[in-house]
Amino acid sequence: MNLIETHAHIYSKKFDADRDQVIEDIRNAGIERVYMPNVDVETIDAMLECEQKYPDLCIPMMGLHPCDVKEDFHEQLRVMEDWLNKRPFAAVGEIGLDLYWDKTFFEQQKEALKIQISWAKKMELPIVLHCRESMDETIEIIKEEQDGNLKGIFHCFTGSVSQANEIIDLGFLLGIGGVATFKNGGLDKVIPEIGLESLVLETDAPYLAPVPNRGKRNSPAYLPLIAEKIGDYLSISKEEVAKKTKLNALNLFRELEQ
Repeated sequence: MNLIETHAHIYSKKFDADRDQVIEDIRNAGIERVYMPNVDVETIDAMLECEQKYPDLCIPMMGLHPCDVKEDFHEQLRVMEDWLNKRPFAAVGEIGLDLYWDKTFFEQQKEALKIQISWAKKMELPIVLHCRESMDETIEIIKEEQDGNLKGIFHCFTGSVSQANEIIDLGFLLGIGGVATFKNGGLDKVIPEIGLESLVLETDAPYLAPVPNRGKRNSPAYLPLIAEKIGDYLSISKEEVAKKTKLNALNLFRELEQ
């Protein structure tokens, strides 16, 4: 199987002790690409070091995570815009809205999201969206901003069939991760209704490890477990899941043109 990991924080400090071994496990699992979403200004150096050390595998994005939108978000965004202007990145991400942890800066989160969407349009890059406890609010902003040139991934999708169809109608993909393997994750009802056409695979490592590793540190090496579970829901092989989701990811990130 050849798989594409569309969302993993492989540069996280949680991998500092054994990153070389983790990378070897990822390669042995048949993972061809690991797309790395940025979080804030502090994570940029570690992310780019990962790219430098594993250039054939690790591909960076640039963006400000909604949980890191604080009083200084304009300063953080200036740093990130400068990076986007001086070298290539695969996407603007991880950006979006989060109403799970803290609602204090929700208005600033919306402003930061719209600013970063404007970069993506200008640079013709996809966006990777975080939408925890804010699916409808994120969909609404994408509806407002969609001018035919905006595309990307709703990362860690855990919504309903109707939300999935709204997202697909907007021209976006759904990032499916470890929640697909959870007993009460809800995706067993959604995936059969929407099929593979708009799905990509992700782990969000080091978070949200799939069953049977739930509760442990996650890794892109566990991506075959997610592919297998999606295959079970659709009564197809995990190889078919891998093939289609790989094409979806490479098409989004424009690697099919290279």
